[in-house]
Amino acid sequence: MTSSASSIEQHTDERAIADLQRRHGRALFGFLLGLTYGDRQRAEDLLQETLVRAWQHPEALASDHDSMRPWLFTVGRRLAIDARRARGARPYEVGDDALEQSALPDDHAELSVTALDVRRAVGALRCEHREVLTQVYFRGRSVAEASEALGIPAGTVKSRTYYALRALRKVLPGYGRDAA
Repeated sequence: MTSSASSIEQHTDERAIADLQRRHGRALFGFLLGLTYGDRQRAEDLLQETLVRAWQHPEALASDHDSMRPWLFTVGRRLAIDARRARGARPYEVGDDALEQSALPDDHAELSVTALDVRRAVGALRCEHREVLTQVYFRGRSVAEASEALGIPAGTVKSRTYYALRALRKVLPGYGRDAA
């Protein structure tokens, strides 16, 4: 085939595709828009890919059928199905906001790590400080109730609680008021 014959054939293909788009583009786009649940961008992409497939298969253009519309609609429908399946096979993408939320205190892993850190830190305290914190924070007792349970004055409960919390802040940087 000579270069001029190839140029004429390419021109004919371009004209044939342009003619297909002119005659069937609007109907095919409407059909694809329905298959994509109104996603205009996706429908336009599928329309373009359908026309590329027609250009890649000149035998379809040269067929003796009355209309190319059934062939175009079949190709477009199959492309839409393939695209939907491909999206379904891809793992769900996690956005930045979901990653930020996973670091919030309702994250079970984070709560478990925090609990372990606090237990270790409380275990490292002096016995009298640990006893006061156990009564006041872990058993939820008032200063008066803790005083009675431990057999020490209420003022001693208050001062031991103060020094115990101060010691915990040193051992647990990043927790409590120092975290912000």
